[in-house]
Amino acid sequence: QDPVLSRVKLIAEPWDVGPGGYQVGNFPVLWSEWNAEYRDGVRRFWAGKPVQASVLAHRLCGSGDLYEPTGRRPHASVNFVTCHDGFTLADLVSYDKKHNESNGEDNRDGHNENESWNCGHEGPTDDPQVRRLRLRQQRNFLATLFLSQGVPMLLAGDEIGHTQRGNNNAYCQDNDISWLDWTPSAEKDALLAFVQKLAILRAEHPVLRRRKFFQGRPVRGDGVQDVSWFDPAGHDLNDTEWADELPCFGMRLAGDLMDETDEYGVRVTGDSLLVILNSGAEVSFTLPPTNPEHRWQPLLDTGDTAAPGPHPGGSVYPVAAHSLALFVAKPVSEAAP
Repeated sequence: QDPVLSRVKLIAEPWDVGPGGYQVGNFPVLWSEWNAEYRDGVRRFWAGKPVQASVLAHRLCGSGDLYEPTGRRPHASVNFVTCHDGFTLADLVSYDKKHNESNGEDNRDGHNENESWNCGHEGPTDDPQVRRLRLRQQRNFLATLFLSQGVPMLLAGDEIGHTQRGNNNAYCQDNDISWLDWTPSAEKDALLAFVQKLAILRAEHPVLRRRKFFQGRPVRGDGVQDVSWFDPAGHDLNDTEWADELPCFGMRLAGDLMDETDEYGVRVTGDSLLVILNSGAEVSFTLPPTNPEHRWQPLLDTGDTAAPGPHPGGSVYPVAAHSLALFVAKPVSEAAP
């Protein structure tokens, strides 16, 4: 009721003391929460570790299973992959184990379970194949973060590949382990440009910033669902697949079926998007059907190669190993040649 405090954004890192102290999803209406369930699910997926398809789908769609029962909206989920403690993004894809020896506690401090993958070599390497894969994995995490419903939270330094040399508890390091190195490099500039592109895409497409949770069914009698899920053959995911751990699947977001209005009462609409996530080997993915007058136009592809398009629904798109691809449905007249 206070005229000033009522406008404050309340964000919890949802812990309480005592047994059962982790309280994600249990804070009251008007609170947003750091969603570590999002962090862990996305980390496990891109590391090639088991995560149920239905669980990951909830995380990508704003974690309605955690926040909708209490009447909250997708913005209650503050999504993150890395934060002030734990691995940085560059270290998440470079180390399987923490390396906290310099903290003076015989490497006993810091979390032991980081859901990380070193991409084939522990720590720094000059192997060009490993380095390319690590850069791709960083792009995968960043793209997933910016393309998920909820509020993306980016750790400062991740946009330029900051490393703490495997230290996941660097609070006590007032040196170049924790300092950000702003010296330009080709890798830093490329990663920063990628993050800038993601921020622009998120601002340009309302379907990435929904105020309501997806219903997962046709809206207003339309045959297309507001969110749809596909296997690499272009088929809707079935009950067995939902309970399985899928290395590759597609998510279509219907921008014209948002069923929302802005602050002026004007209906919010936008382009429909298709996101393909592939944490495994290269896949020939059959693109789902779209309006016969539309084509799937690639917006970004974290793989080293991409088929430029535009691509009609039902055509096959090569999705590189360990990569994410984003498409927008555009009329044939607007699709790039």
